[in-house]
Amino acid sequence: MMTEGARSLLCAAAVRRSAERILTLALDGSLDDWKLDLDRMPAVADFVAQVVRDRYPLLNPPFHARWRHFVFAGRDLWSEIPVANDAAVAARAAFDLAITSVLLDAGAGADWRYRDNATGLTAARSEGLALASLCWFERGGLSDNPADPLRVDAAALRRLDTRTINATFQVTETNPLQGSEGRASLLNRLGAALQARPDLFALEDTPRPGGLFDALARRASKRPLPAGVILETLLDGLGSIWQNRPSLAGVPLGDCWIHPALTGDAPADHYAPLHKLSQWLAYSLIEPLEKAGVAVCDVAGLTGLAEYRNGGLFVDMGVLTPRDETARSRTYAVSDPFVVGWRALTVALLDRVAPLVSAQLGLTTDAFPLARVLEGGTWAAGRLIARDRRAGGGPPFNIMSDGTVF
Repeated sequence: MMTEGARSLLCAAAVRRSAERILTLALDGSLDDWKLDLDRMPAVADFVAQVVRDRYPLLNPPFHARWRHFVFAGRDLWSEIPVANDAAVAARAAFDLAITSVLLDAGAGADWRYRDNATGLTAARSEGLALASLCWFERGGLSDNPADPLRVDAAALRRLDTRTINATFQVTETNPLQGSEGRASLLNRLGAALQARPDLFALEDTPRPGGLFDALARRASKRPLPAGVILETLLDGLGSIWQNRPSLAGVPLGDCWIHPALTGDAPADHYAPLHKLSQWLAYSLIEPLEKAGVAVCDVAGLTGLAEYRNGGLFVDMGVLTPRDETARSRTYAVSDPFVVGWRALTVALLDRVAPLVSAQLGLTTDAFPLARVLEGGTWAAGRLIARDRRAGGGPPFNIMSDGTVF
C-alpha cells in the first residue's frame, strides 16, 4: 500500500506546491544558488508573445504535446499513417507511439541528427528523436505481430538493447546520441512495468502502452476526465521505470528530488517533485483521448514543464541568475540542488508569465491557457534565445544526462 507521504508527491499539485515554496525562498533572497529579478518578467512576456504571433498568427496554438514534433514544414507525418477506423484501436496505437516517443525524448546532444530516406527529412534534437521514433513505430520495430505493425508490445520492449537503439537512431562515432544505454534500459523497464500491471495496460489486449487508453476510458466513465488523473495514473503505473531515483517508504518517486532548502516535519516536505516527462506525456495523451470520444477537463491542473528550454528562457533573459559566477563552467548532476532549484523555479515562473503573455495577446487565460503558452510559446522562445546566446543553441548549463530527464 502506498503511503500518504509518497502519494502526496505523485501529482501535479505537488509540483506546483513545491515550486511555489522554492520561489518564495528566492524572493526572500534565501535561496543559496539563485537570484531572482521579477522586473524582467514583462520583457519575457513581450518576447514570448511575439514568438506566438510569429508562429501562430491566428493565435491558435494547440496544447504542447509530442504530436507537434511529428509535423515538418506543415506536413503532419503521423496523420499520413493509416490507422484503424475503430476509435479504440486507433487510440491504443496513438498511446503506444506517444508513450514510447516521449520516453525517448531526453536530450540528444548538439551533434546528433536523424535522416529519413523516405521523406528526405533530416532533423535534430526533439524533432529528430520524434522523427526517428515515428519511423521505428511505423515499420513495426516495436511490434511482435507482423500483421499489426502499428503497436508496441511489452515483450518487444524488454528485448531491446543499446545496439538496437544505436542502429535505430543512426548513431555513429560522427553522429553521437547522448544516453543510448539509458534509453534502452528505460524501454526495458517500461516493458516490465506493463507486464506487472495488467489492470492498467492489458484490459483489452496483451500488455502494451496503448492499454492505458482502456484504463483511462473506464476511469472517465462517460464523464470528463481531469488531466491530473492522466498524470497520476501514469505516475502510478510507470513509477518503477525510473532508475536511480529517490524513493519514499519503498515507493519510487521518479523525477522528484530532495532540495536542502525545503524543510518540514514530514519526510515528503523535503522533496521537489517535477515529473517533467510524465507531465509532457499527460499533455500528449489528451488529443488521442478526445479523438476517441473521452473528454478531458481541468488541463490547467497540470504545470509547466521543468526542462532546459523553458528554464533557459528565464536564465538567458535575466530573470534567474546563478549566485556562483562559475556556474556556467561547471557540470551538474540532475539531483544537484542547483539544477533542482532551477527547474522548480522554472515551473513557478511559467505560472507567472502565462497570464502576462495572454494579456499581451489580448486574450483571457481561459482562451489562452498555460498549455498553449508552452507550445506557442515559451519552449520555442527558449530555443530561439539559446541559439542567439550560444553556439549550437544548447542549454545554459552543463548537465549530465542519462537520457531520462531532459
